[in-house]
This record gives sequence, structure tokens and C-alpha cells, in this order.
Amino acid sequence: MKNIAIIPARGGSKRIPRKNIKEFCGKPIIAYSIEAALKSGLFDEVMVSTDDKEIAEIAIHYGAKVPFLRSSKNSDDYATTYDVLEEVIKCYESNNEEINLCCCIYPTAPFINEEKLINAHSLLMKHNFDSIFPVIRFGYPVQRGLVVDDKLKIKMKHPEYLNSRSQDLQPVFHDAGQFYFFKSKNVKSYRSLWTDNSGYVEVKEIEGQDIDNETDWKLAELKFQLLNE
Repeated sequence: MKNIAIIPARGGSKRIPRKNIKEFCGKPIIAYSIEAALKSGLFDEVMVSTDDKEIAEIAIHYGAKVPFLRSSKNSDDYATTYDVLEEVIKCYESNNEEINLCCCIYPTAPFINEEKLINAHSLLMKHNFDSIFPVIRFGYPVQRGLVVDDKLKIKMKHPEYLNSRSQDLQPVFHDAGQFYFFKSKNVKSYRSLWTDNSGYVEVKEIEGQDIDNETDWKLAELKFQLLNE
């Protein structure tokens, strides 16, 4: 049985052209994901799933493998992360390589390092989770969020929390969008990276950034530089 890291990196990024191989603080952003996976020592193979030959060449340069190119079906805007992972796992299984543990690492996640992956793997096994992924705590209590009604008046979504102290409210988190570590067999039965037996690793707000546009990109670089001063 094999443990693999899968880095899904298609070539058709629209909001940030060539996003997955754009230079980030001195090297292609995908390099950070590849290097973290290799340095962790957790995987028999670190592979990149891509439809793009240039991405494949850069991935191989930084130590990943690209045993096949992604199908056109799973290279459009409608393919989900799970669709891509399922395709990869099926390809390995068709070559009589059974996948045990798998980690989907996004190519635009420069805040990942080997320590985070090793910690996630330890918790996955210790607590027998199906999957585990990093989360970031919302900076402001979502229970005190505001909404606008059809008369353009603003009001609390949950007025019962109007006078609640922030420290008395349950913390709420969001997916950091960095990686998913999972047991292949368990996740396949759900056809989802989240199950009713998923765990989490909390990371600080400065250790994550959604990168959907050029402003996000600049913010991510600033955070990365602050962390590495």
C-alpha cells in the first residue's frame, strides 16, 4: 500500500494567469507545496496532477512526479477537487498500486511546511479520523454578524447575541484552503473530503491567505515575508 501526495495544478487559471507557477517570493508558488511534501518524509510519491506541460516541467524540476497528464474532463472550471483526486487514485489502482493515505496539497499554499503535514498526519492516525485539514478562526464572532433587509436596513442576523461578550461565544472556523490529509478508502465511500469523522489543525490567520486575485497575492507575499523575517 502506498502513501501519496497529490498536488492538483491545472493550467487554466483565469483571475490570475498562470497562477500555479507564478513567482512567489523568489520561486514558482507550486514549489513550496512540493518541497513541503518531500521534506515531510511521509509520502512514497509526491505527484502533480496537471493538464499543462509547462507546469509538469516545473513540478519535475522541483522533485515531484507527473506520471500522466490530467484528462480534459477534469481540467475545466466545473471539475471538483474530489473529481481530480478520484481520477488520480483510479489511475494508480489500474496499475495495481493500492493507495492507503493521501494528501491533497493545493499548489497555491506557500504557508504549508513539513511540520504542519507531520502534525496533521499524527493527529489523523492518533484519533482515527477519515480526514484532517487546517482551519483558521474567524477574527470576529460570526454570531454577531449583520445583514441587510429588503428595505436596506441593517440588523443583526442573530439578535439574541446582541449583549453577549465575545469571549462567551463559541469560536467558529473556516477552511484554510491548504491541504486535506485523508484515508483513501474511507473518503471514497463518502465521495467527499469531509466526512462525519473529520478532524482539524488550527493555524493562525497570518499563516494563511486565500489567493483569488492580485490583491490577495500581494497580501500573501507580505504575510510570508513577515513570517520569515
